[in-house]
Amino acid sequence: MANMFNDMMSGLDEVDAFLAGKTAGYKVNLPAEVDVKGIRKSLKMTQARFSSTFGFSLDAVKHWEGGRRTPESSARAFLTVIARNPNAVIAALHTQPGQLSSK
Repeated sequence: MANMFNDMMSGLDEVDAFLAGKTAGYKVNLPAEVDVKGIRKSLKMTQARFSSTFGFSLDAVKHWEGGRRTPESSARAFLTVIARNPNAVIAALHTQPGQLSSK
């Protein structure tokens, strides 16, 4: 638990340095490939549920899993976040009835 806290604090320090102009830029390292089917299966979701839960088209999920298309960089970034913390993504995207979204 302390290690996770230290990692988060380190990340916040990097953001602060960037916003203060102490760092010239911030480089995001995206994976070249993402195992969409593996992510979906680990969440025990059907293709239809996975697509509707995270806002992908069902066709896109089918094409990614079938190897006919590769997710673009923004989708790979989003899929990486889903793989690491799906509950945070679900909480951010799905508001409860009567709850205001943060838009």
